[in-house]
Amino acid sequence: MGQKTEFDLKIKGMTCDSCALHVTEALKSVSGVSRAEVPGWKSGQAIVVTEEGTGNTELVNAVRDAGYKATVEKRIDIRSNDRRPDLMVIGGGSAGFAAAIKAVELGFKAALVEGSTMGGTCVNIGCVPSKTLIRSLEQYHQAGNSPFRGVRTASKHLDWSEVVTQKDELVADLRKAKYEDVLAAYPDVEYVSGFAQLKADGSVEIEGQMYSPRKILIATGAKPWAPLIPGLKESAYLTSTTAMDLKKLPKSMILLGANAVGLELAQVFARAGVEITVLEMMPQIAPGTDAEISSALQGYLEQEGLHIITGFKTTEVSRQRGQYILRGRQGEKDTVFQAEQLLVATGRRPATSGFGLEEAGVELGSRGEILVNEVMQTSNPNIYAAGDVIGRDQFVYIAAYGAGLAVENALNGTGRVYETEYIPRVIFSDPQVATAGLTEEQAREQGYDTAVSVLPMEHVPRALAARDTRGLVKLVADRKTDLLLGAHILAPLAGEMIQVAVLALRFGLKVSDLRETIFPYLTDVEAVKLAVLSFDKDVSKLSCCAG
Repeated sequence: MGQKTEFDLKIKGMTCDSCALHVTEALKSVSGVSRAEVPGWKSGQAIVVTEEGTGNTELVNAVRDAGYKATVEKRIDIRSNDRRPDLMVIGGGSAGFAAAIKAVELGFKAALVEGSTMGGTCVNIGCVPSKTLIRSLEQYHQAGNSPFRGVRTASKHLDWSEVVTQKDELVADLRKAKYEDVLAAYPDVEYVSGFAQLKADGSVEIEGQMYSPRKILIATGAKPWAPLIPGLKESAYLTSTTAMDLKKLPKSMILLGANAVGLELAQVFARAGVEITVLEMMPQIAPGTDAEISSALQGYLEQEGLHIITGFKTTEVSRQRGQYILRGRQGEKDTVFQAEQLLVATGRRPATSGFGLEEAGVELGSRGEILVNEVMQTSNPNIYAAGDVIGRDQFVYIAAYGAGLAVENALNGTGRVYETEYIPRVIFSDPQVATAGLTEEQAREQGYDTAVSVLPMEHVPRALAARDTRGLVKLVADRKTDLLLGAHILAPLAGEMIQVAVLALRFGLKVSDLRETIFPYLTDVEAVKLAVLSFDKDVSKLSCCAG
């Protein structure tokens, strides 16, 4: 058998399913064509496999004679030992799995490549282990408090090593249930264990095996990043990953970085009895959140004993006699901090080095992120990217959303646009922070005539009944159109409460729509309704359930 060649054709002029059928039949009529497929007329594509001797001219002419226009986008000579999946997904985390499953659901074959542990960041070293630690320490903390916050009572001894062991067991169980077992249910997904290397001709080499995929999706995620501070690299500091594996608690810890990961772990270790100092370079903790929410959260954390310093720039790190020494400046003041452990939680950067992106013609941004357009396509038209590797919206649910969208666009040419303006963002501190849409400051910067409502949780009957009135709800609206622009919640269950506002933002609901909607009484989410009423009423003068 001679050399086979695959052509990816761009087809213009198709307007219906019949058009796609006509183009398919025209291509199949060409001598030497062994396969011709049009994945829906909206895709504007055709995939053709030919035997040796059949070239692109015959294909283009056949499409022209059928009344359409074809141009060759990609040509690959298929080697006899090459594997040829429709989609190769590089990265076996949440985005990668979502992509491979979506490809199979669309009727295509996929190869899923992972060079490390299946499951990626979320299940192995991110959401799952961190949230189970948070929940364990919440229960321990609550066991040592009376129903009235701030009054300590006797609590049972914390066995930290057992907490870590249970965390590891949960991670293993979920990795099997949500990744290994799920993969077994999709026989059209070929799982490839190994490191991928992209080639300039569109092929991919994995442990000596060559693949020639039609399309490629990069979903390699991100990894912890640390700033270039003198002495930091040599100090053997903890990352969020290694901190969660500590078998023995230190007496004290400095935590560098006060965004979601840093704040969550700071509170976990503080509740476990570690003396915590949090240093943040920005003027507020949880940078990017509403200033009132940030300020209130800092107050609650400080009540628990955390020492929080904002506007701090670290200038030097060293280790002396078993202690980490951090020197830096807060404003004009030189300050020194020391502790038994140092945890650096200053963010994550895309994992994009070492597997041939440059050779494949994929453009990267200043932080190493893969640059994509609105349909998740990179500068190489046959390569797409999704998840943390694109450097924004680093949430597991957004990774899965973006991956599914990218696959539809790559394989079916649907042209779906990546939209995340309304997405919820949650910090699993206690109380939690949940936000969606614009902050008051962002809305004003964008020229809106803003109307703002702030409701302390002390006005929410459910919070009063639970004897936990920590937090507030802040809503931002456009005074001219009455549209809701943003919602920002600080409350023990803020992550559950925010979805009402997400739906309002997603579907363009007005404040008046929410005002006229019935909310159940004695629930936390009723706080959103009360915040809506607060735009033009004093809720302290309303009886229960009164609107």
